Parts: sequence; C-alpha cells; structure tokens
Amino acid sequence: MKIRVLGCSGAIASGYKTTAFLLDDCILIDAGTGVGDLPLEAMARIDHILVSHSHLDHVLAIPLMADAVLRIREAAGRPPIQIHALPETLDALRRHVFNGVIWPDFTRLPSAEHPVLSLHPFELGQRLVLRGLDEQTREIEVITAAHTVPAVGFAVSGAQGNWVFTGDTGPNPLLWQRLADMPLAHLVIETAFGDDEQRLAHVSRHLCPSALSLELAQLGGSVEVHVTHIKPGEGEAVMGAVAALATPHRISALKAGDEMVF
Repeated sequence: MKIRVLGCSGAIASGYKTTAFLLDDCILIDAGTGVGDLPLEAMARIDHILVSHSHLDHVLAIPLMADAVLRIREAAGRPPIQIHALPETLDALRRHVFNGVIWPDFTRLPSAEHPVLSLHPFELGQRLVLRGLDEQTREIEVITAAHTVPAVGFAVSGAQGNWVFTGDTGPNPLLWQRLADMPLAHLVIETAFGDDEQRLAHVSRHLCPSALSLELAQLGGSVEVHVTHIKPGEGEAVMGAVAALATPHRISALKAGDEMVF
C-alpha cells in the first residue's frame, strides 16, 4: 500500500500545493490543488475521492478534475467517480460548487443517467471498504476532527499499522481516545500557524506548535509524525518551534512528493 503526497500546504504560492493524498493510484484523500500535477491519464484512474470537509483548499480539484477526465472515462465505460463525505459536505458541494453558477453540475453530466461524479454520504466512525485497481480492498475509517465546519479525518488500515490523517482540526480529545486503541504506522497532523499566530489558530480551529505539543502528549509510544497544512511563509516559525518540543515522537514536515509505503 502506497500513499503519495500530492499537496500538503495550507494555501498556495509557487511550490505550494494544497492538501491531496493519492492512495494506490485510484483513491484520493482530499482534492486540493496538488491533484493538478497528475498527468491526465493518472487523474482518469481515480475512482474514489474522500473529502475531509468543504473548505476550498480541500475540494478545489474536484470540479476541475471532473471536467478534465469526463471524455476519457466515458469512452472507457468507467463508472462515476465516487465522492465520499459527510452529508453536510456533500450538501455544500451541491449548493455552492455544482450549482450551474460556480461550476456545471457534473453529478448530472454528461447525462443524469451516466454522470462523471456521484455523491456518497458517510458518517463518523464508519468503515469504508473501497476496491483498488489491484482488486484488493482498502479499509478506511472516518475519524473525528474539530474544525469550523463539519469535518473528519481518515485512518487507512495497513498490515503494519494505520496511516492516520487528522484533517483540519483544533484540539480534539476524542481523536486521542480513538487512536489509543489503534496501531499507528504514520500520523499526519496539521499545524497551520506559528505560535505568534496562536490567537488566529484558535479562532480558525487549527493547531500551532504549542497546541500540537499538548495534543501529542496524549499519544502513547513513539510514532512517526508528519506535520501538514503549514501556511506558506509559516514554515520556519512552525518547524523551528516543533523542533524544540520535548516529545518521544519523531516529527518532520511533510512535503509534496513524499511517499509512505506500508
């Protein structure tokens, strides 16, 4: 099982792509601007998109990708790309993106009978079983997040432990209660701002290094931790403070192009 980081920034600038992870070539976890670096043929192989929440930096590629791959998937007789998200997130996509004003409704195009996208609600705690291109199934649990809109994270099951993505989140005691019973191979956790932006992090329900320290103190053992969603221009402030944390965990900054195999 391989997860490739297509994007892991909290906003855009030259060299910065927003959140998107590619699991085994056919499953996207979030669909930020990093998806745009995939070749068209690779993009057309994606059958499932799991969306953590409705914010633009996590969903922007969905409408653009639908338009790009429509002809290829239709010619190949491929089924709709399944978008999996909370009901509130799917409703936001229907009302604010696929509304004919911001973007055409690709849940009804090229026809209502054979659209390029289909929407599938999940709920917190649900275990999704998705089939990969290699015909093996991938089990992904929907886990809790604490953000300004309804939001979740994801835990991808692996034989040697789980790959866990917190999604965008502030302090979240329920997450650590769940992870206490879950073997971890990798933890991908957001830290959007430096400690000098502590108030902004609190209001926007993101983490900063001091808050990250309190969160990781609730996680036992010594875990491979990858910091994601750092805002452009905040990298030095975030990772400088993270490097000074007293923690048993091995913490590094995630970057586009990273691959995790487990």
